[in-house]
Amino acid sequence: MTFKLTQLPYDRDALEPHISARTLDFHYGKHHKTYVEKLNQAVAGTKYEDMALEQVVRESFRKNDKPVYNNGSQAWNHTFFWDSMDPASDGTPAGSLAEKLDDQFGSLDGFRKQFKDSAVSKFGSGWTWLVADGNTLAIVSTSDADSPLTTDTTPLLTLDVWEHAYYLDYQNSRDRFVGAFLEHLINWDFAQDNLDSFETRRRLNL
Repeated sequence: MTFKLTQLPYDRDALEPHISARTLDFHYGKHHKTYVEKLNQAVAGTKYEDMALEQVVRESFRKNDKPVYNNGSQAWNHTFFWDSMDPASDGTPAGSLAEKLDDQFGSLDGFRKQFKDSAVSKFGSGWTWLVADGNTLAIVSTSDADSPLTTDTTPLLTLDVWEHAYYLDYQNSRDRFVGAFLEHLINWDFAQDNLDSFETRRRLNL
């Protein structure tokens, strides 16, 4: 099996003015594409060829197969990141996720503040995630290619804080990039779907 670059769920200019088509040309069209290409090179002729991408990430992490893990995890992380954004987002969650955010962080603004603090203070390259962790929600940051896939938590949404995610549009201001994501771009329906799936699996002990 050859892993393929997933299609963006929107046009490359759909996230403007918050993320430009030029940024997506580089971020999706070059960075993400390169991770997929290098993953295919790394798995050629190995057991990983016939695995689903999530399984590749978990198994290569367990085996410490760095070239496979780094490129496989980055390929998965980026797809999850594109799905974490919605050009039509009004910035406001609803349903059980909204209730859990209020319970865990005090309010939507409380969540935004803690998420932003985590994302902006992350040293170097990595990701900031909202995850489901048992009965609670948590904000976690990971370095480089790491993700919650290798932990007992379940990712609900993510933000890429590698410099290539924002430098063309925001130069060195990660702060403004994170603010734009939180206020204008989060796909709360995607996050709610992930939470619903997590809670269903817990209920069925899967």
